[in-house]
Amino acid sequence: MSASAIAVVDTNVLVSGFPSSPGPPGRIVEWLRTGVVQAGLDDRILAEYGDVLHRPELALPAREVDVVLDAIVGHACWARVLPEHALRGGLPDPDDAPFVECALALGCTLVTGNVRHYPAAAVKEIVVLTPRAFVEGLGT
Repeated sequence: MSASAIAVVDTNVLVSGFPSSPGPPGRIVEWLRTGVVQAGLDDRILAEYGDVLHRPELALPAREVDVVLDAIVGHACWARVLPEHALRGGLPDPDDAPFVECALALGCTLVTGNVRHYPAAAVKEIVVLTPRAFVEGLGT
């Protein structure tokens, strides 16, 4: 598979797939790490990734988290979120807005383990997929 897919990946997918766990989230983390899939990012999403993955209660090895995040950033596609991409409500958790806004700015898929957090009325034309549906959609 070549590096052609871009996706905004919700933090819950990284938590579920780290480090190299079996199943679709683990495959997605590996694809992001190696650049097979480019993460759609902005500074807000990257800050959340770092904050959440370094939480003591997750007990993830800090050095490995940093290595994976550096690799993801090295392959990332950075979103330029413009005012027309800004959400003005409609999400159960307003902290999820950066993920939708980046996906809108990049015109790409949003991958999440919590599809219900992204109701169709709020996400406009963005395709929201579970990790399993995303992996299956890439045909692997």
